[in-house]
Amino acid sequence: MANPRADWERVGDRFYRKVKLYDAVFDQDLELENYVIAGAPYGGAIALCRDEDKIHTYRGSQAAKTSIDVYSCSGRLIRRIKWDKGSIKGLGWSEDEKLIIVTKDGSVRCYYDLQGDFTQFSLGNGAEEHGVTSCRFWSTGFVAMLSNNQLIAVSHYTEPRPKLLAIPPDGTIHSWSLIPPVYTLSRSVEVLLAVDKTIYVVDNSDAEDRILQDGPFKHVSVSPNGQFVTLYTEDGKVWVISSDFQKKLSEYDSKAKTVPKDVQWCGNNSVVLAWEDEVHMVGPNGAALKYYYDGWVHLLADIDGVRLITNDVCEFLQKVPEDTEEVFKLSSTAPASVLLDAVDQLEKKSPKADDNIKLIRANLDEAIDMCIRAAGHEYSSHWQKQLLKAASFGKSVLDLYNSDDFVNMCETLRVLNAVRDYRIGLSISYDEYLRLTPVKLIQRLINRQEYLLAIRVSEYLRLPTDKIYVHWATQKVRTSAADEDTICAAVVAKLASKRGVSFDTIARAAYDEGRAHLATQLLNHEPRAGKQVPLLLSMEEDTLALDKAIESGDTDLIFFVLLHLKSKLPLASFFRLLSARPLASALVESSAAANDVPLLKDLYYQDDRLLPSSNLLLSSALAQSTTPQKLDKLKLAAKTLADSKDPAAIFHQRALADAQSLLRVQDALSRDLDAAYIGLSLNATLHTLIRTGYSKRALKIQSDFHMSEKSFAWIRLRALVAARNWGELEELSKTRRSAIAWEPYFNAVLGAGNTKLAGVFVGKCTGLTAQERSEMWVKCGMVGKAGEELVKVKDVEGLERLKEKAGDRGVVLELERLIKTLRPKR
Repeated sequence: MANPRADWERVGDRFYRKVKLYDAVFDQDLELENYVIAGAPYGGAIALCRDEDKIHTYRGSQAAKTSIDVYSCSGRLIRRIKWDKGSIKGLGWSEDEKLIIVTKDGSVRCYYDLQGDFTQFSLGNGAEEHGVTSCRFWSTGFVAMLSNNQLIAVSHYTEPRPKLLAIPPDGTIHSWSLIPPVYTLSRSVEVLLAVDKTIYVVDNSDAEDRILQDGPFKHVSVSPNGQFVTLYTEDGKVWVISSDFQKKLSEYDSKAKTVPKDVQWCGNNSVVLAWEDEVHMVGPNGAALKYYYDGWVHLLADIDGVRLITNDVCEFLQKVPEDTEEVFKLSSTAPASVLLDAVDQLEKKSPKADDNIKLIRANLDEAIDMCIRAAGHEYSSHWQKQLLKAASFGKSVLDLYNSDDFVNMCETLRVLNAVRDYRIGLSISYDEYLRLTPVKLIQRLINRQEYLLAIRVSEYLRLPTDKIYVHWATQKVRTSAADEDTICAAVVAKLASKRGVSFDTIARAAYDEGRAHLATQLLNHEPRAGKQVPLLLSMEEDTLALDKAIESGDTDLIFFVLLHLKSKLPLASFFRLLSARPLASALVESSAAANDVPLLKDLYYQDDRLLPSSNLLLSSALAQSTTPQKLDKLKLAAKTLADSKDPAAIFHQRALADAQSLLRVQDALSRDLDAAYIGLSLNATLHTLIRTGYSKRALKIQSDFHMSEKSFAWIRLRALVAARNWGELEELSKTRRSAIAWEPYFNAVLGAGNTKLAGVFVGKCTGLTAQERSEMWVKCGMVGKAGEELVKVKDVEGLERLKEKAGDRGVVLELERLIKTLRPKR
């Protein structure tokens, strides 16, 4: 196996390596020098579009059509996007691999899934008038420069809000770059403009001159961490300075007669300059390396290195990771290097393996950890295995060691090796993988329609797979040429047993493709009504949406559908829809009763429900402020029931007639007696009249309304007691009979505290026993009278009990006398 140091080069006191990722990347006929190339971060896709400023070889009318080609790093064509929307002035990627295209007129397209689907917005702010000349991108946004040197920033692609930055200075802009918002003190993007011989920093509010004197600067480039800036001067020198322009860190003289076509950072510690077929890498303190190629080379910068793209090869140039350097450095005495040598000796069955272990025994756990980390940075599967084998050997020697890092690294390397395969072409490094996260890596596989690999990676890393299946099904319904029933059967067969799969997303995709029947079929397999109903409504399947909502039993969902239908349909159609659905009708009725009475009235009228309609008018009558208005509403309520043969309706009609009569009487009483009678019930009206001394009027009203004698007697008794009208009560006691007997009179008068008058009613309670009347006399405090009642029935025992209760001496003697009269003489 090749020496791991074979591709290392020393630059100053550090090592750099150039790893060949793929060869035979592009066809030799593809003239890379005539294309603008942009690479997605974290080893992502590469977009190529023709450079309109260069002359192309004519290859036929078909080849002459403008397109944007998206390739993997291995040169596999992922998607060809036909382009006829104007001159392209900006081509870049977001960190989640969205392709951003900016045209001269300020139109921006965001291709979000590598399959040609996009969202679009406009920069505005004069972009259409003045025209875009160039763009610079960062992970979540970009800045566009107009022909009048104005700068427009877009910070987010999800909710783009183009914003004009401060007015830049006058003069020719030789080059420019930007510092992303996350690395600035103001937390807004800062643009570095090379104007004349100096650099201006432009943000939202100001354009500040950094007062440099050695310009003009033909290239400006900012490091990935935003801490350093590279400036390429007109005389071929490369400066590296701090991003606050306070400190010059290094200088390199390229001695080149021509300006490099590109300057990019290789991680955060070196700068790469590219001419047509020559690359210089400038490390700290001005040390440099030079590489030469047979053809045109493009630079694609990433967080930890830079990809070098030619027709023949895709390479990754980076600083050798510290762990890798410690393990493989020539004559290294690091414990990890000794441990790796011990494994080699072990395979040779040499006793030196044991000697090496004894040598690093004290630092064995550190050596294991370093071997594990170094394995992650290796691209060669042979050296990955050797390093992990060394770590495993070290683990076997230790009594206690936590193997979690070892297991995780084995899983990670298996995933990385799978996606680095040339058929996939994701040339992601270990550091990039940690920053990207496994979930986003799987999303990149999904966007490339590598569903099988995405599922296997997800299952291997114990991540959910539902999004993968949904994306597969979505593409199936969009692109399949089969009939809709066949597509539905295939999708359901594949997804029926999968947990967490949402059919509404698939159905929406089918509907968007004009396959409404397929969308409806797919929605039948969605178990959550809350997911079904909104899509059915958007598909104008109103009846089905309402039925699904009712089946769910979710009243909130039913209300949601009903509100949508009410705003959409004519009222008659809306009510017809409700007529066969009692639950929906009941919900509308309860809601309308509280919030929309006119709607409730229309509902009752539509359903020919006379009694509820009448009750609605009755409620309206009660709410009126004047008697004529109340009478009018009551008349309408009665008229509503006029033609009904229903016994309940006939009863209500009579009750409404009585209510009108009572209201007229109350109106007259209010005027004559200057008191508030309106709104009282018949009983309350009579009670008020009797209590205030108008008994004759009360008798007349009783007669007019055919109130029973018993009901009137009760009302009169309570009113007279409430008024303490003892005289009229005494007069009533002189009558021969009472409709409610006399005991209620006794109880009411006694309860009011008039024991003397209560005693008058005891004797009239002839329907009671002597013992009961005796108890009544006792309640009045007349024990003697109670004894006389008992004497009449010769109840000696009752007299004895009464004697025990008596407290007065005279009453006791009287009771003893009565007892003696009843006992036989000896």
